[in-house]
Amino acid sequence: MFPACSLSLFVLATLASSTLGAIFQDPSELKGTQYDYIVVGAGTAGNVVAARLAEDSKKKVLVIEAGRSNTGFDSDLITIPFFGPIASPATTFDWNYTTTPQAALNNQLIAYPRGYVLGGSSSINYMVYTRCASDDYDRFASVAGDDGWSWNKILPYAFKNEKHVPPNDGHDETGEYDPTLHGTKGPLLTSLPGFLTDIDNRVLATTKELPEFPFNLDYNSGNPLGVSWMHSTIGGALRSSSATAYLTPALSAHSNLDLLYNTQVTKLIKTGDSGGLPVFLGVEFSRNATSPRHNLTAKAEVILSAGAIGTPQILMLSGIGDAAELHSVGITPLVDLPEVGKNLQDHPLVPIQWTVNSTNTMDPLLRNDPAAMSAARQQYDANQSGRLAANGVSNHMSFFRLPANSSLLSKYGDPTAGPKSPHFELAFGNGFFTTSQPIPSSGSYISIINVVVAPQSRGSITLASSNPFDHPIIDPKLLDHDYDMAAMVESVKAAKRFAGAHAWDGYITAPYTDSAGTTTDQGIVDYVRKWGTTIKHPFSTAAANKDPSKGVVDGKLLVKNVKGVRVVDASVFPFIPAGHPQAPIFIIAERAADVIKAAH
Repeated sequence: MFPACSLSLFVLATLASSTLGAIFQDPSELKGTQYDYIVVGAGTAGNVVAARLAEDSKKKVLVIEAGRSNTGFDSDLITIPFFGPIASPATTFDWNYTTTPQAALNNQLIAYPRGYVLGGSSSINYMVYTRCASDDYDRFASVAGDDGWSWNKILPYAFKNEKHVPPNDGHDETGEYDPTLHGTKGPLLTSLPGFLTDIDNRVLATTKELPEFPFNLDYNSGNPLGVSWMHSTIGGALRSSSATAYLTPALSAHSNLDLLYNTQVTKLIKTGDSGGLPVFLGVEFSRNATSPRHNLTAKAEVILSAGAIGTPQILMLSGIGDAAELHSVGITPLVDLPEVGKNLQDHPLVPIQWTVNSTNTMDPLLRNDPAAMSAARQQYDANQSGRLAANGVSNHMSFFRLPANSSLLSKYGDPTAGPKSPHFELAFGNGFFTTSQPIPSSGSYISIINVVVAPQSRGSITLASSNPFDHPIIDPKLLDHDYDMAAMVESVKAAKRFAGAHAWDGYITAPYTDSAGTTTDQGIVDYVRKWGTTIKHPFSTAAANKDPSKGVVDGKLLVKNVKGVRVVDASVFPFIPAGHPQAPIFIIAERAADVIKAAH
């Protein structure tokens, strides 16, 4: 087997020598080239759409990506599974956005990672694969006015997307998932945990001891409620992303697909009028703020897949958005579409930890102990196995609803899509897992990660200026709604009940110092305000809605009051899915590609 670094260089060299589709970094080389489709963004959704559209050899497809290559000497961060949590922020693979001060989090500015690389956020995320609840898709279909997005209609696209492969350690998967629920021939590789830990049996024992935390054989069934073994987008010892699963194979198979990367789309260009509506088939792009601007015109469609931040930013830069806001930054409004950039939803997260009686946790690796990391790396490079070859976050993930008689639901209403859709998530880490706290320099720990997966808070993306190379203003309003904070309190209380089961007797020794004050509701609130953050799941900033006066796109994901532009990414979901979103984005993109094909 190749060591990870050598493997990355090998892939790059192989792609360059075997590709049929052309790969460009200089926009001027495309001058005069004609394309039927221009896909903006080589991320989670964009690569799916580009690869599927290129299956029609009569159509010429270009995908444009602002970010860098997913290969190279430093690509270990996005190829070795354990390194997922350090692939962002503050790396060259990240846009390195920052939020506005978050009032509910003591006015902290929060790092807001998004993938600035081929594969987008599927190249830097934590690789969790959860399809979410059937109710989430059915609500999408109802709000969008298109039954094709419903669970029963879209499930075949989940199978089309996925190829379940054995876990890296080769352990027997029997009883850990339902094979009938998973695809075996799709491009995206998924697997169960490839490195078992000491807490796995205790987690499972707790599901037998405490009825409020039942075992769920497979959270990808459409009913995610309960504790399940976690699926990850990992194949063997490597991350599987939209770049490795879709883009690279498509470039190698189709001469009608071209890639332009390290080049940012700066706006869409109006190319005419049709039926009383403006047509936007032109795309302007440039390498950086001081480079020349170039443009191309698509024959059939421009597909925006720049994500929940990039897509509304490009629409607004193009004169499509709230007219008053566009005027305020010096942009002439061409289409008054007030909800562009509005309705931003995200999942707030807070970890809680306990000290444990164990010397077999991930803590030495999490604190980057040189001896531990060296030994793990030697094992990985020697035979592609061990701790680094597996997801370092958790082996089990769980989703739960508040009780039907919860005072929160009676007071604030139920924000979920239905009875199978959860209110909060608990994930269990064999070590001190955090993205907001300093990691202790010694000790052994267990972490439970709390996430409010059906929040009511709504934020926004707005332009800071008319300069496309200025980051937009990002305000997710994390935990801004009183319900969200109250739901997080209930999640932390549930985590503490889980950790209080007899299954943990003799293992958990005490609450970690920071969480010692979480014995009251107010103590939990104070803790959340100090250590709460984002799980990095922005959604719904170009939401689908069947009502002509609401949302940004229609049921076919076409931008309203415009012709020639479709959006396919996380921004089109009317509500954030109650789980980790990459699987829903992959699935939605698979169907969207068929919708586009049918339209042309």
